[in-house]
Amino acid sequence: MSVVEKIKRIAGDQPIEIAMVLGSGLSLIGDLLSEKIALAYDELEGFPGFDKVSESVSGHGSDLLIGNMAGKRIAILSGREHYYEHGNAAAMRPALEAMKELGAHSIILTNSAGSLEVDMPAGELMLLNDHINYAGMNPLIGEISDKRFVNMVDCYDRGLRQIAHDVAKDLDIKTNEGVYLWYSGPSFETVAEIKMAKILGANAVGMSTAPEVIIARMLELKVLAISSITNMGAGLSDENISHSHTKKMAVLGAAKLEKILPELVGRI
Repeated sequence: MSVVEKIKRIAGDQPIEIAMVLGSGLSLIGDLLSEKIALAYDELEGFPGFDKVSESVSGHGSDLLIGNMAGKRIAILSGREHYYEHGNAAAMRPALEAMKELGAHSIILTNSAGSLEVDMPAGELMLLNDHINYAGMNPLIGEISDKRFVNMVDCYDRGLRQIAHDVAKDLDIKTNEGVYLWYSGPSFETVAEIKMAKILGANAVGMSTAPEVIIARMLELKVLAISSITNMGAGLSDENISHSHTKKMAVLGAAKLEKILPELVGRI
């Protein structure tokens, strides 16, 4: 039995419309689903932790959630596997392929990120309009078909981005927009690397998302990505940057996303 067949056997055959991936400190957004069915990753082949060796990063969930939001059936991946865990940039490919096979036409990716802009402090949201793959790895290395040659122009869907801005405006929530630089982690960036990122044109830095965008575009999924700003980049403030700080500050962005996401899903 394939993993998709297993999911359908438990959650039903009704197709999903939208998939969502939750970043650090954002797993409680899964509580927004009604008629929710939870499937543990370690029971789903190819999902993070199925090998019983991986453990989810603290602040991330470890379940696939399927349910209803704003009248639509959606699937939420309550946590992700990062490149820094096992050096596998394609770690999320099986899960994203399953989302496509389950019927998704769009995917909403969320993450926690460090800001490079003084006027975009912790607690604010940034919609990604592009990214820089500073980590240098690509999740399609090893793909033998011509599908690997993915056009990344407008990989962050303009239409979905506009809907998100409109929803946030209606809810009186400020949204920023900018370029995300993918840094492999798990160590945080140095002061010099933050200076470099600013020179390269990045507005925020983080340790995820870009590989998933590449995979999603290969699968012809429309992509919307939102960063919850949890800190300023190294050297830009007096903050003591740490993962515990990231989790603590992520709740500020999560509170805004809890308001935005149901309305956003309803309008897509």
